[in-house]
Amino acid sequence: MRRRFAAARSGAQFMAEPYPPTLAAAQARIAAVRPSAYARTRNAIDGAVSGLSPYITYGLVSPGEVLAGVAARHELAVQHKFVYELGWRAYFRHVWQHRGEDILRSLHDGPLPDAAYAAALPADIRQGCTDVPAINEAVQTLYATGMLHNHARMWLASYVVHLRKVHWRCGADWLYGHLLDGDLASNHLSWQWVAGTGSHKPYLFNAENVARYAPASWHSAGSVIDASYESLDRLARQSKQDPPATTHQPSAIEPPLLGEPPSDLGTTAADPALVKGREVWLVHPWNLGSLPALPQGTLVLGLFVGDFHRAWPWSDRRWRFVDARMAELTSHRWHDNAAAIGAALAGVRRARSVDEPHLAPWLARWAECIAAPALFPQVARRCDSFSQWWSRASRGLQSAADLLAVNKAPSW
Repeated sequence: MRRRFAAARSGAQFMAEPYPPTLAAAQARIAAVRPSAYARTRNAIDGAVSGLSPYITYGLVSPGEVLAGVAARHELAVQHKFVYELGWRAYFRHVWQHRGEDILRSLHDGPLPDAAYAAALPADIRQGCTDVPAINEAVQTLYATGMLHNHARMWLASYVVHLRKVHWRCGADWLYGHLLDGDLASNHLSWQWVAGTGSHKPYLFNAENVARYAPASWHSAGSVIDASYESLDRLARQSKQDPPATTHQPSAIEPPLLGEPPSDLGTTAADPALVKGREVWLVHPWNLGSLPALPQGTLVLGLFVGDFHRAWPWSDRRWRFVDARMAELTSHRWHDNAAAIGAALAGVRRARSVDEPHLAPWLARWAECIAAPALFPQVARRCDSFSQWWSRASRGLQSAADLLAVNKAPSW
């Protein structure tokens, strides 16, 4: 998971409202990317990362649009770190395509059997009052902003799994709900990378690593992570660990996770009469970009599928981000269970949308779906490592322009 989690730390120009749910905000962030600074400082908590991950997650901009916008201002080789990082999201989607629901289970054994790990996240982690300042800072930042720098996500996951012996799936589910940019493939496969169930060895960090990349308030000298990597590796492979005593007061109050949209957002139940006999374009939370050219009279309809959100609840901040953009695009927004939505859509003349694995059990049954815009060439053979996938996806390509030339926009 080193650099796997999409990092996002806003610059000063974005601090008033770090992630407005608008195309203009996404485009401003694209224009602000400085690839050389990104490559040099991206590992630092206050480094020059792009903050584009929420906009890519929900499809306000595609990876191809991001790369095209950056490449228009800066010359980029395919092997540049910025392009390389765009590849991680594509790789995780590749794994999801081939593995399906298996990404929610350990892909192979880690340092310990699954049964050796606890199934609940301890209260001191949730409340940001552990004996490790870096973990407490990460939890506070997560709750306050809905975002975490990539390194902070790695540290948090490593501490949860290897030092506190909590199963990676428990931590991944918790983090997914609170992240503004939460993506099941990127998030859960990244936790597996840290846990060692999706990589060759566990990811570990220590106080020296924190001191190198984080501000002083994160530094964790004298804590359990103030140790050598050899000793931390031994701890990761020990099946029992006494929980650390803490006298710290809670520093963070965990926001609730909601299985349905806040009541003031104005979503309605599925209404068969609204769509009967009509041409419909379905907007879901992962296709919030500009609308395609649509036939006159097409009803643009927003969908929140209750079955998904009950299984994967979101923070209030995330609901509001997605709904604000969806409301700009649509005349009506439904929140209902899948059966009710499917029954209502059965009466349409034609329904279309953009395919999305988060909605795989339902969307293709309701609508004709095109593939979301892809930046990298399709790799048909399943790759079980990023390096294997990257060698195939980038073969023969030298520059960002080469990659964009093979990028195909979706069409009907």
